[in-house]
Amino acid sequence: MQIKQLPTDFQQALPILEMIETAGFEAYFVGGSVRDHILGLPIHDVDIATSAYPEEIKSIFKHTVDTGIKHGTVTVLMNDNSYEITTFRTESGYQDYRRPDKVTFVRSLEDDLKRRDFTINALAVDRNGNVVDKFDGLTDLDNQIIRAVGVPEERFHEDALRMMRAVRFQSQLDFTIEPETAAAIEDNAPLLEKIAVERIREEFIKMMIGRAWKIGFKEFLNLSLSEYCPEFAGQASKLNNLLSTEDFQMVDDEMAWTAIGFVLELSEEKLSKFLRDWKVSNKSREACVSTMRILKLIQSNSLEIWDYYKDGLDNVSRAEKLAELFDIKFDREKLDKLIDAIPINSSHDLKISGNDVIKTLNIKPGPEIGFFMNKLEKAVVTQTVTNSYEDLQRYLLK
Repeated sequence: MQIKQLPTDFQQALPILEMIETAGFEAYFVGGSVRDHILGLPIHDVDIATSAYPEEIKSIFKHTVDTGIKHGTVTVLMNDNSYEITTFRTESGYQDYRRPDKVTFVRSLEDDLKRRDFTINALAVDRNGNVVDKFDGLTDLDNQIIRAVGVPEERFHEDALRMMRAVRFQSQLDFTIEPETAAAIEDNAPLLEKIAVERIREEFIKMMIGRAWKIGFKEFLNLSLSEYCPEFAGQASKLNNLLSTEDFQMVDDEMAWTAIGFVLELSEEKLSKFLRDWKVSNKSREACVSTMRILKLIQSNSLEIWDYYKDGLDNVSRAEKLAELFDIKFDREKLDKLIDAIPINSSHDLKISGNDVIKTLNIKPGPEIGFFMNKLEKAVVTQTVTNSYEDLQRYLLK
């Protein structure tokens, strides 16, 4: 196969390939960028593989950075762009089921491609658009198949995270995992316990916000991967309830995490702990807890205007989408009117300040100022009092 018209991202990097080849070495575009272009998807990163060793790359280009030179990667800076150039390599001795104990630089493209995870990612393109396909990856792309390169069990023993990558690609591409690869994932699922939670979380959340997330999530459960993830052991039946919802796109990480917490029937406190176990950031965790609180108020039909205001409109919007996902009946028009009726965006919009409170009540500065300001803020939001200095002062004196 030949790509007649290289994508713009590849064309911009052609001088890199040409300079490497002029120096007497081979160079190719490889990996996900090749796969995505053939599928007509946006390209995110342009990766280049070469027969030149790192020191040889550094001698060819003036501006380089040793980003991962131990594993053969040098970043080349050219025309305000940066490109990661990685030497063809083989790997061996994966004692931690994630990183190779030994990396050997080689001159053979085929040797480099055979160490890759899936056939659809083991594709290379030269500067003339010729596709190098040593493992029938193009056929698998046509048939929408995710297949391990070579022996699946070997690939997953080399890097157990590849099992999560399989269901992630399934979710993002709407592909099917071929039977032998799927069987190897199920057999080796316990190896996930060897992988850092942060790495699993990254793949898991990419799966959950993929366009075909239900397909990936279903395989995540069916192949027992969930049993070896934080807080998921023995929870497959509850997690499976997520698959019975209407088809819906997860809009962000927080929506996905809150949906998981909802089917697991977690309280706000338990959701917070659950997310800490998954090493989710504090900011994201707080957003999830607020979203869950709003969602449960919608479910119990007890949501008030103050709840909307204090938990943030982003969290409210996310909770409304989740309510639809779980078929929770609510009056959206009424809730939208509540939002529109909120007269301020934050306490900074109040027409009275902490100093005004001190003068009006003739009190000393201290924690109680915050108490009074909070009372005033709630009164304005709930429209108990209008947001004018005179009305706020009278309300304060009462």
